[in-house]
Amino acid sequence: MQGTIVAIDVAVGDEVRAGEQLMLIESMKMHHPIEATVNGIIGSLLVEVGTTLMEGDAVATVRPASVAAAAEVVEDVLDLDRIRPDLGEVLARHAVGLDEARPGAVERRRKVHRRTARENVADLVDDGSFIEYGPMVIAAQRRRRALDDLIANTPADGMIAGIGTVNGDLFSGHAAQVVAMSYDYTVLAGTQGTQNHRKKDKLFEVAENLRLPVVFFAEGGGGRPGDTDAIGIAGLDCLAFLYWGQLSGLVPMVGITAGYRFAGNAAILGCCDVVIATADSNIGMGGPAMIEGGGLGVFAPTEVGPMSVQQFNGVVDVAVADEEEAVKVAKQYLSYFQGPVDDWTCVDQRELRHVIPENRKRSYDVRAAIEAMFDTGSVLELRRDFGLGMVTALARVEGKPVGVIANNPNYLAGAIDSPGADKAARFLQLCDAFDVPVITLVDTPGMMVGPAVEETALVRHCCRLFVTGANITVPLISIILRKSYGLGAQAMMGGSTKAPIACLAWPTGEFGGMGLEGAVRLGYRKELEAVEDPVERDALFEQMVERMYTHGKALNTASHFEIDDTIDPADSRRWISTILASAPAPLPRPGKKRPNIDTW
Repeated sequence: MQGTIVAIDVAVGDEVRAGEQLMLIESMKMHHPIEATVNGIIGSLLVEVGTTLMEGDAVATVRPASVAAAAEVVEDVLDLDRIRPDLGEVLARHAVGLDEARPGAVERRRKVHRRTARENVADLVDDGSFIEYGPMVIAAQRRRRALDDLIANTPADGMIAGIGTVNGDLFSGHAAQVVAMSYDYTVLAGTQGTQNHRKKDKLFEVAENLRLPVVFFAEGGGGRPGDTDAIGIAGLDCLAFLYWGQLSGLVPMVGITAGYRFAGNAAILGCCDVVIATADSNIGMGGPAMIEGGGLGVFAPTEVGPMSVQQFNGVVDVAVADEEEAVKVAKQYLSYFQGPVDDWTCVDQRELRHVIPENRKRSYDVRAAIEAMFDTGSVLELRRDFGLGMVTALARVEGKPVGVIANNPNYLAGAIDSPGADKAARFLQLCDAFDVPVITLVDTPGMMVGPAVEETALVRHCCRLFVTGANITVPLISIILRKSYGLGAQAMMGGSTKAPIACLAWPTGEFGGMGLEGAVRLGYRKELEAVEDPVERDALFEQMVERMYTHGKALNTASHFEIDDTIDPADSRRWISTILASAPAPLPRPGKKRPNIDTW
């Protein structure tokens, strides 16, 4: 090689042995030994320290000769437990950011009855599976704070981020990897700093490239004004929110929150497919400082976006008691996008025959039908306290994931209002984006009517169900539990009874262009008004309703093939499982199926 001599270990007349180092040559900042090739005596040295050599140049002559045998060298046994100084330095730096090295920070979390960021991530991922990105990063404040201070007090710049597997016990042998990220409220109140923004950028790119779901624990505030090492003015050119938004519809995005999260952290949370929040959460696009700075008054953090607001207005998908339950729900949510499970049970399906009261006007609990129809313990309801006329849930049938949308007859008799339409339409987007088949359980008198509901822009909101349902490509199965009237019923079935792969009805099913009572009053007004006796008029009205009910009952509707069959409720699972088993597996895609999933 070409290089420069940097050390000479022998002199003229020295005995040398084959393989013995004679000198060192440096080439491109790397030292290489030049070794003797024969036993002998050094006859001459042709170089000195500092001599630059070209390939093929001679460095010494060796006269072959018999030389004394080298003293036996006892080779050192490699100590696999020995920590070299360079490794020791790295391990020590890693240890600084662990909870064990920060008892004060841990104690502060205990005082507010919360876990540390690392405890939450460790609970989410399977043991030993987590690899962390950027654990030695510190806050970009070297111009104003000592390095030792930053290392001790801003570990990981307040952002725990990496890759691990989830649900290894549920999916033995093929647990899926996820990107797990958590702001650390013990580091500068979980604010978004220069370095943790860069860390988010990196992990969001990793999630995109590897198609990994992301679970984000969001707790803290927005941008951090105290960083000094960045170049720029406002920092609005950071890429985190661009990259984060682009993940929507590509990979499942799960947000978990406890305590305070405002501004940037709230924006991270609001972009997620599902938001899981603890009872002590406060969620706001602006925190108290921003509110006061805007001249809008002085408020305590607990007054901004409490769960008494966010749980019922649709911001929160699943309300939980604490972080432990939040992680449990997140793992369950992720499982539906990881594939089917082998172990499942269900209740005796004959129970479904008795869910609907025989009195067609008596209300009932549609959740009882859902719990009985799908695998035991597999139902996870989303946005339970918002859009009360609609139930949206993930569940399983014989281990296979499905999405469930059901009308709730206990609220507006199951009529579809604006919040309910929004809730169901967004859920359809979620299922379609990730190839989850959809089961709709229909019991609705139609779209809600009246001047009050029109003030909510129902005309636009309810039509989201039509345009979304008509364009999904996952298998859709509709089962009419009882009422199937008008536009509302059509919207629940993708636009028509012919849109689903199977459109079935239970014996309690009834069909019509509008509610039967309304149809009689509207269509037979003159006939009814012609009867002067109120008792006779009411009797005629009930007779006409009964005649229309007989005409529109499920059995008669099936005979005209407007639906595919009227079935024994106990056969519902058999229909669903047969169709799911027949559906082809989704083909791999180079990118997204949908541009994004609506945040609302």
